[in-house]
Amino acid sequence: MSAAAIDTGTPLLEVQNVSRFFGSVIALKDISMSVHAGEVMCLLGDNGAGKSTLIKIFAGVHPPSEGRYLVEGKEVQFGSPRDALAAGIATVYQDLAMIPLMSISRNFFLGSEPSSGWGPFRRFDVDAADRISRDELSKMGIHVRDTGQAVGTLSGGERQSVAIARAVYFGAKVLILDEPTAALGVKEAGVVLRYIAQARARGLGVVFITHNVHHAYPIADRFTILNRGRSYGTFAKSETSREEVVRMMAGGEELEELGLELEEFARADAASGARLSPVAAEADAAILRAGRELEADRLPTSDSVS
Repeated sequence: MSAAAIDTGTPLLEVQNVSRFFGSVIALKDISMSVHAGEVMCLLGDNGAGKSTLIKIFAGVHPPSEGRYLVEGKEVQFGSPRDALAAGIATVYQDLAMIPLMSISRNFFLGSEPSSGWGPFRRFDVDAADRISRDELSKMGIHVRDTGQAVGTLSGGERQSVAIARAVYFGAKVLILDEPTAALGVKEAGVVLRYIAQARARGLGVVFITHNVHHAYPIADRFTILNRGRSYGTFAKSETSREEVVRMMAGGEELEELGLELEEFARADAASGARLSPVAAEADAAILRAGRELEADRLPTSDSVS
C-alpha cells in the first residue's frame, strides 16, 4: 500500500503529550505520535531512548503519568495488557511468546485453542488448528511445509512472521512490533519486512520499533524519533533522508560538539610541546583524525526538515 493510500482520518492509535515517570526518573516526556490504518510508523531511537517504556504504555503494562492515550479517537485507560489486546492493540515482543518444541499450529493458538467434543471429552482440535493456521499464514504470504512441525525449526524471520500472522488472526487493528529484525541476518530481516508490508496492505496500522535505520527506512511511511525520553518530532519519509534520520537518532549536535572537543584536545596537546610516548602520540593522532571525520560528516540540522 502506498503512502497515498494511507487512511488520513482518525488515527487507530494516538498518544498526546504522554510522559512517564518512575519516582524522580523521567523515562518519557511530552511524547506525541499516531498511526493510521494502512500505515507503518517507525519509532526510532538508540538504547536508552525510551522505546521500551513507550511500548509498555501502548501494550497496557504501564499507564501514562501524564497525557492522553486514544484508540480510534476515544481516550482509553488500560489496566492490563488484556485490555489493550481487547481494543485491538497487539504487541509482538522480541521473545515472541512461543514454545520452541510445540508445533506451529499449537503456538498459533496458544491460550485460545480450538476444541472439539463435549464436556469431559473436549479436546484440542488438531485438524482445525492445522487448517486455520495454514490458511492464515498463507494469507500473509507465509508458506510452511507442515504446521505440525516444531516452531523451533523455523528461522528467526519465519517465527516473527508466524507471530505477526497470529496477531492479525485474533483481530489486531494495530501491531506493535518490538525490534522484530534484531539479531536477524540480512535475508531474514528482509523476510520480516515483507510481512510487515503484507500487514500494512491488509489495512493494519503498524508501529515498528527499532534502532536500525537501514531496516526502518525502506518500509516506513513516517518516523518518530526518540532521544533520551524526548521526541525529535515526526517526519514523513518524503521530508527527510536516511542520513538525516541517522543524525537525529544519534543526537547530531552532540556529535558536532564532540568532534570539536576532540580536535581542540589534540591541538592543545600538540601545542604544549610535551614529549609523548609512541603510544600517546598515536592516540593523539587518532583523536585528531576522529575530530576531522566528524567535522567532515556533518549533515544538515533537523531545522532544515520541514
